[in-house]
Amino acid sequence: MSDPIVTVLLIESDRHLRRYVRTSLEREAMRVVDAGTGQQGIAMTASARPDLVIVDPGLEDLDGLDVIRQVREWSDVPIIVLSDCDGDERKVAALDGGADDYLTKPFSIVELEARIRALLRRYNRCVVAESAKVSFGSVTVDLEARLVRCGHEGVHLTPVEYRLLVALVRHAGCVMTHHQLLQEVWGPSHAENAHYLRIYMAHLRQKLERNPAKPEHLVTETGIGYRLIV
Repeated sequence: MSDPIVTVLLIESDRHLRRYVRTSLEREAMRVVDAGTGQQGIAMTASARPDLVIVDPGLEDLDGLDVIRQVREWSDVPIIVLSDCDGDERKVAALDGGADDYLTKPFSIVELEARIRALLRRYNRCVVAESAKVSFGSVTVDLEARLVRCGHEGVHLTPVEYRLLVALVRHAGCVMTHHQLLQEVWGPSHAENAHYLRIYMAHLRQKLERNPAKPEHLVTETGIGYRLIV
């Protein structure tokens, strides 16, 4: 049986870029629907029920970040931002606003396709995340049993270390900003205490990475946050 066709919604004001992306993704057996404005994109997210949304922040009628925030009020569909701006501040705003990944123009269509596949794999894993076993390197995290193993040995994590690891596991493959991790692990009152993250991420790397000084899985996204690569 063939895999089900993936539906991608592209919200982009540049009609030439819409045509280029649509043609490229259709060659990869994806179904692409597109919208030229933010309002159309929000409506089509509801009506077309896409598997993934790509949005340009520089839309003519709405800021793309407002589109993301509105969609996030009722949908957890994976969202990739495709932007002209490569500044860290804009990336952080998009990711904190609910985007899952960020790609800067000009971009490689091959990289966009790879990021789409990675996000869809992560999203499909997260549907059963509460009872899943997730592995990276020699580490296995059993979320249902709340156990972490490195090879055949159990790994002792403190409650905070475990919550931080689980937050990264549940968003594996995606960037989590400092703000998102602080909110999820420590709560709103600690949302600006980024030094907590550096300390506990260093602890996790010491316990789980083969070479903590050159992490392969618990990686830093400079100026933005962290990503778990599985």
